[in-house]
Amino acid sequence: MDTLTSSYYDPKNLPADFVKLYGGKESDVLVYSSPARINIIGEHIDYNGGMVFPAAINRYLYVALRKRDDSKIIYNDVRFPGTFTFDINDNFVFDKANDYANYLNGILSQLKEKGYKFECGFEILMASNVPAGGGISSSSALECGFAYAVSDAFGFNIDRVEIAKLGQMSEHNFMGVNCGIMDQFIISVGKKDTAIKLNCATLEYEYAPLNMGDWRFVVMNTNKQRRLADSKYNERRSECEKALEILQNNGVNIKALCELTPSEWEEKKSLIADEVLVKRAKHCVYENQRVKDAVEALKKDDFNGLGLLLNASHKSLKEDYEVTGIELDTLSETAQKQEGCLGARMTGAGFGGCAIALVHKDKIESFVKNVQEEYTKVIGYGAGFFACESGDGVAKL
Repeated sequence: MDTLTSSYYDPKNLPADFVKLYGGKESDVLVYSSPARINIIGEHIDYNGGMVFPAAINRYLYVALRKRDDSKIIYNDVRFPGTFTFDINDNFVFDKANDYANYLNGILSQLKEKGYKFECGFEILMASNVPAGGGISSSSALECGFAYAVSDAFGFNIDRVEIAKLGQMSEHNFMGVNCGIMDQFIISVGKKDTAIKLNCATLEYEYAPLNMGDWRFVVMNTNKQRRLADSKYNERRSECEKALEILQNNGVNIKALCELTPSEWEEKKSLIADEVLVKRAKHCVYENQRVKDAVEALKKDDFNGLGLLLNASHKSLKEDYEVTGIELDTLSETAQKQEGCLGARMTGAGFGGCAIALVHKDKIESFVKNVQEEYTKVIGYGAGFFACESGDGVAKL
């Protein structure tokens, strides 16, 4: 069941479509894939010293590339009309008129800054089965897929963690977006049938098994424009900093809230008088524990246990961190009541965007129908849905 993408593009067609557009031989065309991602659990704690637990999923963006004899660069996309033309010797700068080409030029600008030399230009044709605006990081898939393609085609041999950092630096320095590194990291380093427990501060990571069996993640998009997320994000961040400062000033020897275990938190929480700050800090401590518990559950293929953790995460994001809103609550709480659903929660910044649900593969159709009906009745318009499994990180096809 898929109400987020209108049509599937078969990547096997990409070399032929490339040659139709640019001429030449199919055998000269290099093709790369780059996945979308979900964050299974671990929300709003990366900036509090906590863990995230993302997985790459089997929705891919494809980049076909061929070197040219001159210094020209040409970008095209199968679905989006319009050609962008540059020169490899250009001094790349952000320009709104360049649309998606900015993500590619941002990577080139970072590579050139790091001293990588291009002996010639190249032409690109892209195609995507990643729903844009589906809350599963289509822009990071674009950045990392392109960075990996260019690194491979030009023999730069940049390792996967560096590819992730390139994507993040491009966002910071070129796009002007101060993003974290989770999206780029899982897209670069992910492997099928695994999720990654990642410490965003140190980039220490551990693979955990994700053998989905009869279960699928269903991504549910509220289709709501997020206007509040940025301002509330900054507000939550400063509330957490205040809570941390109070604890530190009262002799608690920690550098981040998520260093506390739940039992340590319960001993120390009375040091904070402000009820709001207590709730914010509580979410951080318990959500970090839920990430650890989720990893252990998956090592035992305990999907029931994972589902309960998803539900607990949503409840905490709603009641303690207060970043959900009626759209995400309606999706997640309706999902939790459906036959064949083990758990559901909001994912991402909140106030719109997406939720995920863990659903039995034989119940997906009835699940989507029932949740869509209730959501439309309460909210007044429909949500978007698609089911997914785990996928591989960036790769050459």
